[in-house]
Amino acid sequence: MHKPLCLALLLAASAAHALAADDATSKQTADFRQWQKRADAEQAAADSALTDLQQRAAAGDAAAQFELGALYYQGQDVAQDYAQAAAWWVKAAVQGHAVAQYNLAFLYYNGQGVAQDYGQAREWWEKAAAQNLPQAQYDLGVLYVEGQGSAQDYAQARAWWEKAATQGDAGAQYNLGVLYDNGDGVARDIAQAHEWFKKAAAQGHIVAQRNLGLFYYNGQGVAQDYGQARAWWEKAAAQGDAGAQYNLGLLYGNGQGVVQDYGQARAWYDKAAAQGDAKAQYNLGVLYGNGQGVPKNNAKARAWWEKAAAQTDDKEAQQAAQQALQKISQ
Repeated sequence: MHKPLCLALLLAASAAHALAADDATSKQTADFRQWQKRADAEQAAADSALTDLQQRAAAGDAAAQFELGALYYQGQDVAQDYAQAAAWWVKAAVQGHAVAQYNLAFLYYNGQGVAQDYGQAREWWEKAAAQNLPQAQYDLGVLYVEGQGSAQDYAQARAWWEKAATQGDAGAQYNLGVLYDNGDGVARDIAQAHEWFKKAAAQGHIVAQRNLGLFYYNGQGVAQDYGQARAWWEKAAAQGDAGAQYNLGLLYGNGQGVVQDYGQARAWYDKAAAQGDAKAQYNLGVLYGNGQGVPKNNAKARAWWEKAAAQTDDKEAQQAAQQALQKISQ
């Protein structure tokens, strides 16, 4: 007598589950339809916006021509087409649209959608630069230093970088520092180099921060100050600069501006070595070979020296590592 009741209960439960499943399916169907409706509406709006943009561009609206070129370049709402991007940016550029002029120069420089032509790149960047676009002023400086599209001319590079630098372009500020540090196109002036590196470094330019640290470390254009060197190298190292990480390892290993700490030296060398810095790899080998900051371990010393010896872009570290390997093998 009890079994039928159990069966009835099971059947009732099954029926309830079936109803719940039917309800869930209905809800999912309704949700999908709502989503599809929204998606269709969004697509229709996008199509309408694209049509409107195309009509405005065809009517000669420079801003619309620029935006349409950007869509073709990025492949957004249209198939990616660099040639079409170039065609629309030309239309906007001849009307004086500065960013279109800049982008068109970029296409000529890289040969995207047009034949590569440094001369054309220079001409369009000059037009954009004349409208005080700092990116164009910066790139013109690069062209003149590299001698692309014109004869190499450091004075012209400096003139354009000064325009960009006064507008706060960190790359131009850094490059001016390099010109003054090397005496390229200007009389060598370490104090000027220091000032430009400092401006770029304050904006987070990694290599400027590393170079500024070197100036303080060596007392170039400023009083020697290991504390300032460490502060600037820490900023660059925090951004992943291997050179700054290596330099911090040196400070801690030599106790310059800090309490000598081989453990800290090893930690910084580890970071730089992991990025392939040959000097850091060599110095790690020295630490393991001498048991400084780590237990003495000739196998690890050999491993790091082998890595440094395999490097070809740092002859000094490579030769030192090769000599260390010869000694440890004797």
